[in-house]
Amino acid sequence: MVFLFQDADVMWFRDPFPQFYVDADFQIACDHFTGSSDDVENRPNGGFSFVKSNNRSIEFYKFWYSSRETYPGYHDQDVLNFIKVHPFIADIGLKMRFLDTTNFGGLCEPSKDLNQVCTMHANCCFGMDSKLHDLQIMLQDWKHYLSLPPSLKKLSVVSWRVPQKCSLDALRNHGSPEENDLM
Repeated sequence: MVFLFQDADVMWFRDPFPQFYVDADFQIACDHFTGSSDDVENRPNGGFSFVKSNNRSIEFYKFWYSSRETYPGYHDQDVLNFIKVHPFIADIGLKMRFLDTTNFGGLCEPSKDLNQVCTMHANCCFGMDSKLHDLQIMLQDWKHYLSLPPSLKKLSVVSWRVPQKCSLDALRNHGSPEENDLM
């Protein structure tokens, strides 16, 4: 059995399932992707994850949940960022993979290629108005891309006009409490 979790502000543009790793127990989108799916330096974002239900993932979720006591006051995503390198992860044999922002982009690090993007997350936003603004532009950009003839789509000449109001810089300018955790 598997499950997919996503925030309400994740837009789907293509079927993401072919992009998931068959060998992974826990897969998660990133605010920043380093270029390697198993690099723990990736910055995970809990807004989109794909999980195989097995003993390893169950033990992982129990550990993640109990780790909130070790890191009181931190958001669950921040706790994950702390524990992703904990020896317990290796001890239980959990195979964790970080999803490439080429396919699973977000406003922190948008996918550059509309020919490959599967999902986009309205992350790195301060305030609902900013989020809705950039989501609306994202949808307009996608509609424009779909209207192109196949020859132009293949050239990857069109990209996102976002982020406009949502970005790591926007969070810094608003003094978001998550500022240091996203860097």
